[in-house]
Amino acid sequence: MRQLWAPWRIRYILEADKVGGCIFCDKPKENEDKRNLILYRGRKCFVMMNKFPYNNGHLMVAPYRHTADLAGLSPEEREELMALAGMSVEILERVLSAQGFNIGMNLGRVAGAGIDQHLHLHVVPRWNGDTNFMPILGDVKVISEALEETYRKLRSGFEDFTRR
Repeated sequence: MRQLWAPWRIRYILEADKVGGCIFCDKPKENEDKRNLILYRGRKCFVMMNKFPYNNGHLMVAPYRHTADLAGLSPEEREELMALAGMSVEILERVLSAQGFNIGMNLGRVAGAGIDQHLHLHVVPRWNGDTNFMPILGDVKVISEALEETYRKLRSGFEDFTRR
């Protein structure tokens, strides 16, 4: 059997086991946006990168308020959640040349939510031919760029977007 070495991933694997609390509540309060990969703060919701991305540029949009109840979002929270998803799509198209998107929520543990007590919307950019042989042969997904570099590009994109 052949092995693929990705030693930097151990940091994330070990961190995932130790996370307590709710990242969608805790991370915005820390005011360490670069470290926490928070790209944009709205009035009711914010956008952050996923540390365990399905694809390069995988973003999450979440309300600040801790809730798992989609129907219980205020009209302002629902409106901003969707507006930030739209903004994210536009920025990912411009900055990373994304050609398509998977956008969705996993509501509840049985639906696949890793964090099931705080709803969040996934925005996953896609490119023609972005699947490769690694998931099929090695059950491995290749992310082509370091999170920090993608953060830098996307942060600049969000800043440019808000200046318009």
